[in-house]
Amino acid sequence: MSGLVNALVIVAVVAVVIVRQLRPRRVGAGGRWWLLPVVLVVLAVRDGGLLDSAHRDASIALLAAELVVAGVMGMAWAGTTRMWKDADGSVWVQGTRATIGVWVVGIAVRVGLYAGAAGMGVHQRTGSLLLAVAGTLLIRGAVLVLRAQKRQPSYPAVS
Repeated sequence: MSGLVNALVIVAVVAVVIVRQLRPRRVGAGGRWWLLPVVLVVLAVRDGGLLDSAHRDASIALLAAELVVAGVMGMAWAGTTRMWKDADGSVWVQGTRATIGVWVVGIAVRVGLYAGAAGMGVHQRTGSLLLAVAGTLLIRGAVLVLRAQKRQPSYPAVS
């Protein structure tokens, strides 16, 4: 896939995710919260170019830093998401202003990483960004599902 198509996929995913997180929505313990991250990982790996062969050590360090930022961002995003239980027992989530702040800081850090890579002459393709967005979404989803499960009883309601 071309860099332009990957960039458009990333922008579309981030736009959809940001719009969705600001609206209240129901969270289920099951579901397919992991599907989009898996698709993004497949696209990132299939595209190749995660490492710059001319600057292997530097590109490994930058990819690792990108994944650490993704993990921290996913946990911070989940931590700033408001969660409540409805009268019927459904668990709902909604992003807050702090959630938007997490996104702004995460994007700024990633821009800094890409600028640092460019300054070192490391060529980065969009695969590393796809992988990082997938990591962020996967960690955020897992944390929210765990938080939702803690709010629901592990036994069926007796009528």
